Amino acid sequence: MVGKVVVTVESRGSEGSTNPRDDVVEVVSSLIRFDTTNTGDPETTRGEAECAHWVAERLAEVGYQPQYVESGAPGRGNVVVRLEGADRSRGALLIHGHLDVVPAEPADWSVHPFSGAVEDGFVWGRGAVDMKNMVGMMIVVARHLRRSGIVPPRDLVFAFLADEEHGGTYGAQWLVDNRPELFEGVTEAIGEVGGFSLTVPRRDGGERRLYLIETAEKGLSWMRLTARGPAGHGSMAHDRNAVTAVAEAVARLGRHRFPLVITHAVDQFLAAVSDETGLTFDTEAKDLEGTIEKLGPMARMLNAVLRDTANPTMLKAGYKANVIPATAEAVVDCRILPGRKAAFEAEVDRLLGPDVTREWIRDQPSYETGFDGDLVDAMNAAVLALDPDARTVPYMLSGGTDAKAFARLGIRCFGFAPLRLPPDLDFSALFHGVDERVPVDALRFGTDVLTHFLTHC
Repeated sequence: MVGKVVVTVESRGSEGSTNPRDDVVEVVSSLIRFDTTNTGDPETTRGEAECAHWVAERLAEVGYQPQYVESGAPGRGNVVVRLEGADRSRGALLIHGHLDVVPAEPADWSVHPFSGAVEDGFVWGRGAVDMKNMVGMMIVVARHLRRSGIVPPRDLVFAFLADEEHGGTYGAQWLVDNRPELFEGVTEAIGEVGGFSLTVPRRDGGERRLYLIETAEKGLSWMRLTARGPAGHGSMAHDRNAVTAVAEAVARLGRHRFPLVITHAVDQFLAAVSDETGLTFDTEAKDLEGTIEKLGPMARMLNAVLRDTANPTMLKAGYKANVIPATAEAVVDCRILPGRKAAFEAEVDRLLGPDVTREWIRDQPSYETGFDGDLVDAMNAAVLALDPDARTVPYMLSGGTDAKAFARLGIRCFGFAPLRLPPDLDFSALFHGVDERVPVDALRFGTDVLTHFLTHC
């Protein structure tokens, strides 16, 4: 493995060295207290700039020179800093995290979603999992490296981003299009939704923690369906009703099961789980999903990467109860496996029929890389240094991340936000869920792993 160099120089920070794991809980709690709700509408989205300035101040305190960039719209703040490494000839590593969160209704929660409460061994609040946990780890490790005068093996670029929860239009996508020089020399990246543990039963008794490293993610494509027909009075007979046409198309699409497709990342994951557990995942069997269900709550995320999906999410039609409208619309959230875009579109067109048209209102491609190379070795070594009996395995994410933007710059992207989770925690349900929370012990473990990784990458 290359680049295993850690150099200590005179600290240029304003404070002495401390262990970053001692600070991470407080920092994550502070981040959650910023209401950075992203509604998808720039007029009502709030808090990103205030949070970004706070992050920049924490980094400037220890000697970084943060670049604060508002991208495309007022208040959509992003922060980027670079820490020079020992070998400037090597490609830089990007560590990215987003500051925005999805909306939360306080009445539904056990604690206020923007309280950042630390109770019962967890940090609670919107963003605790997605993804202010990783952002907090990034901040404390970046501060530690600078305050301690640690020079990493290669340049590190830390990016704190806006608007990931609505596709990155004012965050990563905008920065890639308009400020690519911020990522000059970056060849690899780590971000969210990977590095967390899944505990499985071992075939010889006992349990094994598998740490899932994201090497692939489905395409994120939002489709608008439109049906048109003659407007008319609601009391009369109409055989070309636009509402009926779009409703029937939505029903056909929403009930449809796309074909089973086992990608390389999914095949590698299933093989690793089979090796540990003795479960047989017959990819030709009709009940592959049923076998995966034996892995517990994570099955909902894992089963979602066996097929393309098209889930209707919005309907829009009409303006008066007794008027048949001339148009009716629906929005469908499509998640498409690598290499499946053309086949998916053909299948959708067959289901929609001739009376409904479609258009992509957001279309970000799938992504896939291999589970190999020096960076994968460094992730594996960092996990095993803190959890020696563990195993790292690749997997595919059913959702999308800012990796889709950075991949356009030729950057090789992984999901690696390390957390050692309790076996009984339904982690996948916490993403965008009520009572989102992250274990305190998992944060401290993740900070230790990230520190090891960034000083040996």
